[in-house]
Amino acid sequence: MIAGDLFHRQPLLRELKEVNGLFLRLSKTQVVLCAGNHDYLKKDSYYRTFPWAKHVHMIQDSNWEIIELPEIGAAVCGFSYESKEREDKPYAGKRAEGRQPAEILMMHGGDERHVSVKKEEVLQLGYDYVALGHIHKPQNMVPGKMAYCGALEPIDRNDMGRHGYICGEIKDKKCKVKFVPSALREYIQVKVPAAADMSGSELKEKIKKIIEEKGIENIYKIMITGFRSPDILFDLQAMDVYGNIVELIDDTKPFFNFEKIKVKNKGNILGELIEQLEGYGEDSLQYRAMCEGVRALMETRRD
Repeated sequence: MIAGDLFHRQPLLRELKEVNGLFLRLSKTQVVLCAGNHDYLKKDSYYRTFPWAKHVHMIQDSNWEIIELPEIGAAVCGFSYESKEREDKPYAGKRAEGRQPAEILMMHGGDERHVSVKKEEVLQLGYDYVALGHIHKPQNMVPGKMAYCGALEPIDRNDMGRHGYICGEIKDKKCKVKFVPSALREYIQVKVPAAADMSGSELKEKIKKIIEEKGIENIYKIMITGFRSPDILFDLQAMDVYGNIVELIDDTKPFFNFEKIKVKNKGNILGELIEQLEGYGEDSLQYRAMCEGVRALMETRRD
């Protein structure tokens, strides 16, 4: 089952042919799919006229359609999008009818602009399982009853974590499902703590080692935290050893011995700055202002 957005845009004819060719490799599988908000059924959509393989079933109706698969004792009910957004609830009042031993509701949605999914309302319809699409991250809404499988592969840098598909079995009106990780790579967010005595080359080696441990096939968003020497400015471009860092943020703070500097500069502007701001926490704007002020004044003195 493919609960919408097989494509992230309107599919080309050659793309449908390619996908259909892949489906032809399935000799013991029935495929049911619908159109979501990204690959919705435009008036001239190739979805409307494409000759799918016999075991591939496209839900074309935007209101309601039932695909019966008596050879496997299942019926899949659902709808397709005909526009980028829809705020109605096509599933409202569409109860399971007992057409087949197993009845599955498949639909695309989950927010106010894309078929709001109300868990309690859906469960009352009496389906053995509800296959949901639209949300990219896997979510088990109701164990053994309702779930988003998410995108097979991460679509953008915000699709963090594991991606894959849901494998399930319905037997005697009881459903068991499990998430199967299958993505070749994933986006991983990592915080890398730096130390005041750490050089740029040491930090680079630390980031390299973390990436190797977590997998160089993955894609990374990295934030450098902690402290650094006031004399060091990290070369962020040099840190991307494997070319798989899409976001690298230096959130380090310059490390100063404020007490020593204050005593040494008692009575001048540098000492007074520290005296006025030293009582604030390290996460405060005042602390950052103190760090930047001290850094600027000390650099002026060196000049």
